[in-house]
Amino acid sequence: MTKLNPNEIVIKEVQSKSELRRFVQFGIDLYKGNPYYCPPIFFDEMNTFNPKGNPALEVCDFVVYMAYRNDEIVGRIVGIVNHRANEAWGVKKCRFGWFECIDDYDVFKALLDAVAEWGKSRGMECLNGPVGFTDFDHQGLLLEGFDHSAPMASLYTHPYYVAHYERYGLEKEADWIEFQIHPPKEAPERVKRIARLVEERYGLHTVKVKNSRELRKRYGYTYFDVLDEAYQKLYNYQPMTQKQKEYYCKMFFPLINFDFVTMVANENDEIVAVGLGMPSLSEALRKCRGKLFPFGWYHLLKALKAKKMTDFDLLLIGIRPSYQDKGINALIIDEMTPYFSQYGIERIETTAILETNHKSQANFTMFDHIQHKRRRAFTKKL
Repeated sequence: MTKLNPNEIVIKEVQSKSELRRFVQFGIDLYKGNPYYCPPIFFDEMNTFNPKGNPALEVCDFVVYMAYRNDEIVGRIVGIVNHRANEAWGVKKCRFGWFECIDDYDVFKALLDAVAEWGKSRGMECLNGPVGFTDFDHQGLLLEGFDHSAPMASLYTHPYYVAHYERYGLEKEADWIEFQIHPPKEAPERVKRIARLVEERYGLHTVKVKNSRELRKRYGYTYFDVLDEAYQKLYNYQPMTQKQKEYYCKMFFPLINFDFVTMVANENDEIVAVGLGMPSLSEALRKCRGKLFPFGWYHLLKALKAKKMTDFDLLLIGIRPSYQDKGINALIIDEMTPYFSQYGIERIETTAILETNHKSQANFTMFDHIQHKRRRAFTKKL
């Protein structure tokens, strides 16, 4: 009988629900005690890998691996081939995401090597990550901002990953930056002036709805059509299928306070721009470690229904290309600002903005702000 090396790293494919639970839990446990990490909602994370629940998997092949040493989990990774995105961009990328491991380069390399071999077996020509199935999943390795709270929508990673990525030969493909904003009591006069001018010149008006039912009844899923058009040229973006639009609506809308949903419509009442934010759930998720039961639901509900809050996540501002460069962002900011004051918001966290997307960055430079985070997507030829 051959005795195995006790330090040997074994890579196993996740093939059962119980293994997938351990996969998700490992990613949470790795950050135990870290005051900045925000765990995912455990149920949602599990559902992400369920082909019956996540329509993004209809256009993706994927494999889920865990690394073991002495029967103990020491790492995890997901390999992804997004056929729809690859076709749209004319590339043959094997993505990797949900990549976590202990501070051990041998474990890091074994996991990436496994995904690289899996990708090559499917004709892929390069590795790309950390990214997810779509843009709505976490993406980008954190390079700066380890001592700032992570929003629910952003990936947080340990600082030691940076050296491992570089050692493996992964190179920069895209960087994102993030801002923390201290909102004023009211919109600057310049913003108000531009907002009124835009309304008059282009026949636009802001739209508010009370809930997702009213939104769907009035506009269907054209909300997502705006995002598809606005983001189609952004890094790795994949046009959404109808099922994906319905899925994201069901997944995110129950979490939304519609005071923080702003839409801009033209004279035909067609949506041309959207702005969306939500109360920060980071602290609530830390308290329950991503579990809704037995009491996690209470912490989340309390945060979502709060009438006063200090921290807020600005998730997106999307404008149809034909309406860009017309100052429409001023309309959205002008409409949102009174709510920041009403709810007592002191800090706004933006989601990741491509460092080359100067138009989006300009939305925030007129406010008291700091650029406090940077993250990166890497690539390497197979």
